[in-house]
Amino acid sequence: MEYTRKLSEKLSVEQVKIELLNTAYGNGHTFLAKLDPRTLFIWYLFFGMAPWFIHNKPVLIGLLVFMVITTITAKISPLIILILCLGLLGQGGYLLIASWFFGGDLSVILPLIILTMKVSIISLASITVFCSIDPEKLSNVLLKIGVPGQVSFSIAYGYRMLPSLLEEYHHVFLSFRLRGKAPMKHGFLYWRTIGYFAKIAVLSFYPLLLSTAKRARTTVEALEVKGSFYAFNHPKVKKIKLAHLSFRSRDYMFLTFSALYVVTLFVVGNI
Repeated sequence: MEYTRKLSEKLSVEQVKIELLNTAYGNGHTFLAKLDPRTLFIWYLFFGMAPWFIHNKPVLIGLLVFMVITTITAKISPLIILILCLGLLGQGGYLLIASWFFGGDLSVILPLIILTMKVSIISLASITVFCSIDPEKLSNVLLKIGVPGQVSFSIAYGYRMLPSLLEEYHHVFLSFRLRGKAPMKHGFLYWRTIGYFAKIAVLSFYPLLLSTAKRARTTVEALEVKGSFYAFNHPKVKKIKLAHLSFRSRDYMFLTFSALYVVTLFVVGNI
């Protein structure tokens, strides 16, 4: 009972909201978070795309080890890692079952493992980069690389609003439960209860969408009154806003080390 209570506390909506806030704002003290956001974008351009074109298994294993180390260094939330693992296991299991259903044998396991490794490398790289950049830095770096101000602000705004939307969705869900009537019997394998909660989960999205639309409209009107959209496209304002972005010695060292590591992997893999 004690273990069940502790598990339910860790999986509560409040705990999920705290984990999301820590993911967005709680990693500013790590080494990767102190790098220039453009450095992380350049680093991600390789590790987020190159694994699809690499078929050398030792190289993939080395890249996966490197991604695991960077993920540990970035201090990613265990909740994010758990969701990633469940997704990888679900995808790999689905493909394995589908291949066996259509006449496959044990020989399909190796290609599935290689595919899972590639997806894991790209997923860990994505998590490492975007969990090391807070919403403000993300908005600034998107502005710096030429993304329109409205787009960069929308991404950062959605990043900030995610915990609030999760909490509001939980409140709507509980209101449906309070006013609804749960099944008297669970049914075989709890199918009645599962269907009831699935129905409430879908219905809870509609009030949330309406509330989000109202909130977004209010935010846009407030920004228009303050002249923010003019500032997004004014070169002098953008220059002042982005003046703090600069490459330092640790940025060059990190990129150099990553490049040397990749070159070493390719040399060892070819040998």
